[in-house]
Formats: sequence, C-alpha cells, structure tokens
Amino acid sequence: MLLTGLAACQQHTTAELMARAKAYHQKGDLEAARIELKNAVEGDPVDAVARFTLAQLYIETGEALSAEKEIRRAISLGYSPADTMPILGRSLVLQGQFKKALDETEQADDGLNAALLCVRADAHLAQDHRAEAKQLFEAALARQPGYSAALIGLGRVAFLEQGPEPARAYADQALAAAPNSTEALMFMGDLLRAQHQYEPALAMYDKALKVFPQHRTAHVEKAYLQIAIGKFAEAQADLTAAAETTPNSLLVTYTQALLDFSQGKHSAAKEGLETVLNSAPEHMPSVLLAGAADFSLNLLPSAEKHLRVYLKAHPENVYARKMLASTLLRTGQSPDALNVLAPIIKDSQQDVQLLALAGESYMQIRDFSKAKEYYAKASELDPKAANLRTQLGLSKLGKGERDQALNDLQHATRLDAKSQYAGMSLVRTELGLHRYEQAYTAVLALEQANPAVAAVQELKGLVYLGKQDAARARACFEKALQLDPAYYPAVANLAQLDVAEKQPDAARRHLKDFLAKNKNSLETMTALAALAASTGNKEETTYWLEQGSAAYPDAVAPSVRLLSHYLQTGDKQKAISLARKVQVGNPSDPDLLDLLGKSQIASGELVGALETYKKLAAALPRSASVHMQVAALHMLLKNTAAAEDQLKTALAMQPDFPAAQVAQAELYVRNGQHELAVLMARQLQRQYPKAAAGFQLEGDVLVSQNRYAQALPAYEQAWANAKSSELLVKTVHGMRMAGRKPDGEARLAQWLQQHPKDVRVLLFRAETLMADKQYPQAAHQLESVLKLEPKNIQALNNQAWTYQQLKDERALPTAEQAFQLAGNKPAVMDTLGWILVDQHPDDAGRGLAILQKASALAPQARDIRYHVAVALYKTGNKDGARKELQHLMAGDMQFAQADEVRAMLKRMD
Repeated sequence: MLLTGLAACQQHTTAELMARAKAYHQKGDLEAARIELKNAVEGDPVDAVARFTLAQLYIETGEALSAEKEIRRAISLGYSPADTMPILGRSLVLQGQFKKALDETEQADDGLNAALLCVRADAHLAQDHRAEAKQLFEAALARQPGYSAALIGLGRVAFLEQGPEPARAYADQALAAAPNSTEALMFMGDLLRAQHQYEPALAMYDKALKVFPQHRTAHVEKAYLQIAIGKFAEAQADLTAAAETTPNSLLVTYTQALLDFSQGKHSAAKEGLETVLNSAPEHMPSVLLAGAADFSLNLLPSAEKHLRVYLKAHPENVYARKMLASTLLRTGQSPDALNVLAPIIKDSQQDVQLLALAGESYMQIRDFSKAKEYYAKASELDPKAANLRTQLGLSKLGKGERDQALNDLQHATRLDAKSQYAGMSLVRTELGLHRYEQAYTAVLALEQANPAVAAVQELKGLVYLGKQDAARARACFEKALQLDPAYYPAVANLAQLDVAEKQPDAARRHLKDFLAKNKNSLETMTALAALAASTGNKEETTYWLEQGSAAYPDAVAPSVRLLSHYLQTGDKQKAISLARKVQVGNPSDPDLLDLLGKSQIASGELVGALETYKKLAAALPRSASVHMQVAALHMLLKNTAAAEDQLKTALAMQPDFPAAQVAQAELYVRNGQHELAVLMARQLQRQYPKAAAGFQLEGDVLVSQNRYAQALPAYEQAWANAKSSELLVKTVHGMRMAGRKPDGEARLAQWLQQHPKDVRVLLFRAETLMADKQYPQAAHQLESVLKLEPKNIQALNNQAWTYQQLKDERALPTAEQAFQLAGNKPAVMDTLGWILVDQHPDDAGRGLAILQKASALAPQARDIRYHVAVALYKTGNKDGARKELQHLMAGDMQFAQADEVRAMLKRMD
C-alpha cells in the first residue's frame, strides 16, 4: 500500500508536465525540458500538442532525426499543417535532405506562411538555387515585414553574391528590428568571422549566449572559430557547455571530432565521426573529416572511400582533391592521383602544395620531366622550402641531370641543415653514384645536425660499407640500435653483414634478439624466414612465416608470403585453406585471388580456379595476363570458344603478348588450322628474332602434324637463341622420330654432362631408355633422379613400371609409394593396378578396381582400357573382358597394345 501511494504521488497529468517543461525552457534548462516533454508523450502518446512541442525543442537543440520523428507523429494526430510543415521542413534541411524538404512541403506552401517560406528558401539556397531562395525570402518579408529569418536569409544570399559588406546591411536591419534576436546576433557574428574579425565575432556570439545561455549553436560556432585560431582549451569549454545542453547532438559530436582532429587526436576524432555517420551518413563535413582522420591513421582504403564520396557531392573542393590525391599516392595509384588533380591543376598554379602533389605523382610514374616542371614551380613560389628543393633535385636526377641534381640537393641541405629528408637524400644520391668520399662528407654534416637519430647512424654505416670498412659499418648499425632499439633497418643490415661473412647463426641471433624486444615485428619474422630458406631449412621457414601470418591475421602481405611458401613446398590444401580464410576480409585483393587460383590449380580444382581467375579479371579488368590465365583454364577444361574469347581480349589489350600468341596458335592446332598457327609463329619470330618462343612454336606446330624432319630446323634456331631443358627434350624427341637417334643421344649426353642434376632431362633420358627397352639402364637413371627428388611422382611411377619389366620385386612397393603421393592420377593408378593384376594374382581383384577407377577418370586412355580387359579376364569375367576388347577394336587402333588386343580377342573367339 505504501509503494502504491508513493507511485501515485509521483504521477502528473500531461498538462502539468507541459507546464514544467515550459518553466525549464524559460530558465534555459533544455535537457530538463526535454525530459518532461518525453514523459508527457509517454504518458499520453496521442497528445499532438506534446509531440509538436517536443519536436520544436529538438529543432532548437539540433536533434534533427528526433525532431522529424515527433513532428510526423504530430501530423498523423491532426496537428495544424501551418505549424507542423515548417518544423518538418527544418528537420529535413538540418539532415541535408534538401530536395526531400522541398518535395514534402510543396503542397503546404500557399505563400502565406512566412516560416515555411524561409525553410523552403533555405533548402533552395543549400542547393545553390540562389534566385529561387531570394524570391522566397522576399515573399516571406512581404508577408511579415521585419521578419528576422527572412532578413537573415536575404543577407546570406547577398553574402554569396556580393560579399560581407552588403550582407551587413541585412544583419543591421534584423538587429534593429529585434536587438535580442539570437538568430540575428549569430548571423552578425558569422559575417564578422568571414571578414577575419575574430574577436568582434566572438563578442557577438557571447551576446547571443547572454540572451540565451543554453544556445547550443552559439557555443558550437564559438568552438569552430576558436579551433581555427588555435584556442583549443576555450573551444573545448564551449563544446562541453553545448554537450551539457544537448548531450546527444550530432553537431556537437562532429565539432568535438573536429577539435580532436585539430589537436592530433585522430583516433578519438574517428570514433566521434563514426557516431555521426551511423545516424547521418550523408553529412558531408563528417565524411570529409573522416577521410582526413583515416589518412592520418594510415587507414588508406577507408580514407579513399570517404574522400571519393565527398568529392562526388562537392567536386569543386580543392582540399578534398588534394587529400584524395595524397591518399592515392601513398597506395601507389599515381595515374589516379593525376586524374584527381587534373580538374584544378591548371587554375591553381600558385598553390605550392598542389604543385608538389603533381610533382610527386609524376615522380611515381617516372615522368621526371613533368615532375621537374612542377617541383620547379613549387620551389620558385617557396624558395626556402628544403623539401621542395630536395624533390626538385631528385626529379633532375631521374632525368639524368646529375650535376644539377647534386647542386639542388646540396642547396636543400644549406636551406635547412637539420632537414633529415634533404640530408639523407643527398647522402643516398652520392652513394648511388659511388661517390663515397662525398657521401662521407655529407653524412658527417648530417650527423652533426642530428647526432641522436638512428636513421642517420644507419646511413653512415652504409657509407662505410661503400668504403669497404665493414667493422666501422657494424659499429654504426649497433649504435643505431642503441639509439632506437625498435629501428629494424639497423638489425637488418647487421644480419646482412653476418651472412656476407658466412655467419648465419650470428645473423639469426641478431634477429631473434631484436624480436625479443619487438615481439610483433613482422619484418623480423620475414627476415628469419628468408634466412632459414637460404640455408635450406624448410621447417624453420614455415614456422616463421606462420608466426608472421598469425601475428597479423587480417594483413594481406604476410598471408601472401605464407601462401607462396605453401605452394612451393607442396602444401596445397594448407594454401587453399589460408587463401579462403584471408579472402573473407579481402574479397577483391588481386594477390590473394591469384594465389588461391594457383592453389586450386595445384590441387586439380580447375573449375574452382577458373571462377577465382574470373573474379581476378573483374578486379583487374585491364590486365592482359589475367585474361590469358582465364583462357588457359578454359583450354584445360576444353572450353575452346570461351578460351578464344579471352585470348582475343588479352591480345586486344596487348597485341605483342607472346604467351597469348602461343596459346592462340595452340587453339589453331586444336581446330586443325595449322597454317594459321605457323603464321602466328612467324609473327612472333619477326617480333622477337633473338628469342626462342617463335621458332619453338613453329616446331611444335610441325610436330603436331608428325612433320619431325621439317620441325628440326625451327627447334635448332630456337636452341641457338636460348637453351632450355624443355627445348632440349623437344629437339631430341624430334631427332629420334626423324631417324637421327645418335644425334639426339649425343645432345642429351652433352647437356647432362654440364647439368647433371637437371631432373626434367634425366626423366626424359629414362623415358627414351624405356622406349628402347633398355630397362636396366632406365632403372639406373631413375634411381639417380630419386636420389635428387625422393618424392618425384613421375620418377616413382616410371621406376615401378621399369621394375615390373625386369620382374624386380621392388615394382609393387614403388608403385604403392607413387600411388600414396599422387592420389587420383590415372597414369599412376594404371601402373599399380597393372602390377597387381600381372604379378600378384591374389591381389588381382584390388588391381581391377584401381584400373576401372583409372579408366573412368581417363576414358580416352586406350592402354588403361586394355589393362581393364585383361584384369576382367584374369578375375573370371570373360564377358566383361570381351566387351572391353570389342570397344577397343571399334576405335582408333593407334596405341601400344593394339596387337595384344587383336590376339587376345582372337584367342577368346
């Protein structure tokens, strides 16, 4: 009963709550007024007056979204359109939805409501429709003479068209009509600020606050001005006051972010801007500031996204263009940076920063003449800027103007002796020119100006290395680490010195000591992996690459390195799993797509690889090599028409693309268009007369027609241009087929004498011995291959077959080993199945199952089908064997076991 009584005492009627809200409002306590009004609408949700009053308050505190919600509810409850439409329009204007504001208030505009006319005029003015805005403001003033909002609106139009002085006349009129009008006081403050009269402007804002101490906009405008003139503490005080009045105001949150950004608190600024953009994603000042904050935090993709959105809405904004160009330059997108700068560069020849950006863009694309032109203009405008003079010198160096470049670099160091950029650029240039004494003199001067900078000591070490003084170089690198224990280049140079002195353990120790102090140093983990790889330690290489990827799971570069390593070591499934995992957060990253595709190809997932490379082609639409890769996969999948389309696309982009030309010739051969293929080969020969590709291609085309003798001159010319294992194999095969077997043997012997570990040629040599039925020699050759590569599947499979011919008991275990490594490769399955059927009758059933599976995977392989027939016969299924043999007899009999098929079928008949 007591609790019920207390609750009853706390209940108030809507009228009482409204009265309390009004009292709080008059005292300037807007937060208390808002609470009372919210209680009123919660207590009586259908009270239109309470909803309307709350919407008015939200407009006053700048909470546009809440104002729109409440005024729409008041409209639905039947509140007067004459009163609600100006509030609705104002809420939409505050959200930047200017067209929507005009559309939704159009029917209510009867020319009689001065407040609505001004709201519509503001929406037009925001879209730079000055004539329409002026007409509406004048209509409002005619309807209600002395109306402050109309006078202020006309003043804003005058400011845009004629400047601050004509606008002052309207401000004076507004203040004369209503001396205590906060809107008029604020407008006058804005005009004074535009004329750089900062103290009078602040005084005018203070007058507005004296009239209405809770005036949020006055506090915010004061904060804006104080930020601009560097009075950050005063700006923070005003923002704190504004936040107390309207704690959820997006405008206050944005201004706080601007203050944080101005003080270098970029993370705090980004957090505030995310709050604003979550509620008002089209608030362009927040979009621009978010781009600048992301740029400062080196979040370049996000910065680029925000800045592009802003420039789409405001293409005339020079600051945004320069910021976007800087972002693109950091990510190496120099051509795009030039495109961004192009609309303003011609009209901004006095903007030093813009000229420097253009110079940097041209430097990145190695157009040193243009870079020199822009840096020269920038340096002329700001002759005391050491960095500009340095860049000018570097651009001249790129042009080959060595002496002039050195003069500029030396001049830059004289302009600012402490400039690390100028001094280090001079030293590095002297080093690059092998002028070690001059580099030494320059680095001593740089060290004198910057004695405690690790980078300077590291550079001094490099100079000593150029002077062949490794001991002093080492001392400099060690001193750099003493100055800055986190400075990686110093330890990297120490490790390189260790390796050069054949002390890999010392290099490893240096790197591990550095990593112990800098636990997440990705560069160090990568260096340790590279060191392990150089010593042939695959396990340690894998360990360090995996450590780097685990430390930075969302970064692309360490994952790409690990993926490449997995592919090199044959860990195909690990590669695919990692690529798919990292790709979730980077779905369009070209390097990841490429490596995922390579992983899928290595695992035999050709259809999946094709889809991956199609995505890569979408990400890099102008890459001829990617379209070539898509074409190659279509060819592997026998999609001839699709392959031809992709090759045409690749060749249209890059007509002199040898790989695409060779692939096009291969398609011609498949289609029986051998003459076109030869023409393509001759075209390649004309384009690259000193290369092997065109001549090798012509030989391949002739071999496809069994014209071995005619192919040999083309192969010989290719051989004369560039020798390779693959070309040797093709040439020797051509010699054997053309009846010149001794010449081929001599060529093979000579190559292997010079390249005794060439596995590709050793395997081919073994195959020729097998073809000549020299099985003991072939087995010996294959044993030498397996010593070099114990897990070489082709060598194991051929060795198993050779052992079978020799009736060697090692045939079965060797075939089993190849089968375990190869999985579902038909040729390997055929060898194992045939050995089981031929030499192990007890396991013939298993052999038959393996052979049938191999035949299903390679239905065109007639030798495998013959082995299936024999296996069926040996396991008692003579009808099945007969069907297989009859199927073989009905087709092309050009295969090794054709005579055995005929004989076996004859015996069965």
